[in-house]
Amino acid sequence: MPAAPRRGRILVVDDDRLVLATVVHGLTHAGFEILDADNGDDAILLARQHRPDLALLDIRMDGMSGYDVAHYLREALQIPFMFLSAFSDEATLVRIRALGALALLVKPLDMAQLVPAVAAALDSVAVSHHAEVPAPAQVPVQAPAAVVLAMPVAMAVGIVMHRFSLARGPALARLQRLSAQEGRGLEQTCTAMVEALEQLALPGSL
Repeated sequence: MPAAPRRGRILVVDDDRLVLATVVHGLTHAGFEILDADNGDDAILLARQHRPDLALLDIRMDGMSGYDVAHYLREALQIPFMFLSAFSDEATLVRIRALGALALLVKPLDMAQLVPAVAAALDSVAVSHHAEVPAPAQVPVQAPAAVVLAMPVAMAVGIVMHRFSLARGPALARLQRLSAQEGRGLEQTCTAMVEALEQLALPGSL
């Protein structure tokens, strides 16, 4: 049987070997091609050599920080990136927004949420490239949820696809019906869904 088509090449960078192994395993199982590094220097070398479609960067690492790597990826290679961090305070959110991150994924990571978040980020990059405009470069700072995306609709569509085994079109249609029933906009409905799910994933929420 031929191998399943790859969904995109992802660079994962984290100096916590357990986190790195967990993320690599989960994304590989989901069909992504993975490059991994446990420090910023190796991450930049891999990015220069293999030009990944997206990078997931830990923020606090020995040596080069995730911020340093992100700045290089943006300025030298034009590679989009998301951050991984145990911190979601206002200062962190403001800084990642200034750098142009697509998202902040807050540890501990839930693979059931990480996979659709990565897929949504890749979709947003593909759409922006097709339209010949810059990729989304603003991360909302209103709520330090476990996953903060510039595209709540795409994130919610990914969650519904995963939860109900639906294709993208039917998943979006289901969300549109829900927003109509609730009498509010699609983005508002999707944002509320993502934030509610992430609150349930936080320690001590149950």
